[in-house]
Amino acid sequence: MSDDKTTHFGYEQVNVEEKAGRVRAVFDSVANKYDLMNDLMSFGVHRLWKRHTIEISGVRRGQRVLDLAAGTGDLSARFSGLVGPDGQVVFTDINAAMLEQGRERMLDEGRVGNLQYAQVDAQYLPFPDNYFDCVTIAFGLRNVTDKQKALDAIFRVVRPGGRMLVLEFSKPTIKPLEKIYDFYSFSLLPKIGKLVTNDEDSYRYLAESIRMHPDQETLKGMMEHSGFERCDYFNETGGVVAIHRGYKL
Repeated sequence: MSDDKTTHFGYEQVNVEEKAGRVRAVFDSVANKYDLMNDLMSFGVHRLWKRHTIEISGVRRGQRVLDLAAGTGDLSARFSGLVGPDGQVVFTDINAAMLEQGRERMLDEGRVGNLQYAQVDAQYLPFPDNYFDCVTIAFGLRNVTDKQKALDAIFRVVRPGGRMLVLEFSKPTIKPLEKIYDFYSFSLLPKIGKLVTNDEDSYRYLAESIRMHPDQETLKGMMEHSGFERCDYFNETGGVVAIHRGYKL
C-alpha cells in the first residue's frame, strides 16, 4: 500500500476506501454463476485443491472453524461434516450476494445446526481472541484491501495450538506453464466470463488480481510477520495455486 492511501484493484490504482466496494460489485455481478464459472475456469480441478486443503487442515470433531470468503461454501460444507454436532463452523463472506448463495446451498443440502453465517470483512473480525481451532480463506485473500491487517486479525482469533490455511492463486513454478497460464488468463478467461455471466470486466479483474497477489515466499513471510510459526506451503498444479499453512503456538 502506498503512502497516499491508494491500493491496487487489479492493475488499477484506487483509493483504499474504494476497493472493498469495487470488489463487492465484482462478486455481486458473478454470484449466481460462481460455481459454474469455478468449474469452467479450473476445468474442475478447484475441487482437488479444496480437498487437499481439507485434508491438511487437521480439523476434527467438536472443533471451531472460521471459513472466511466462504463463497458458496465448498469448504464450510466439508468442515460441517467433520466437526459434527458438537462443533461450530462460521460461514462468512464480505459480499451479501455470495453469502446468500452459500446459505441457500447449505440449507438445500440440509446442513443446519453447527453452521452460523456472518457478513464479515477479513480485516476486522468480530470474534473473540483465541477462539477458533482453524481459520481458512480460499480464493479471498487477494481481494482484501490490506492483506497484512487480515493476517494479523486471523492470528488474533486463532487459539494457541490452532492454525490457518490460505488457498489462493499463486505464481507458477514451471516457466512454460507460466506463458500458457498468461495466455489463458488474459485472452480466454474474460471471454468465458462474458459468455457465461455477461461480465468480461470482472474476469479481467480476476486475472489482474492474481498477478498482484504476493508469491509463495512473500506470503509465507507475511504470515510469519503476523506471528504464525511452522509456516509452509504446498504448490498445486505447478504453482498456479498454493495452499499456505501456519500455526499459532
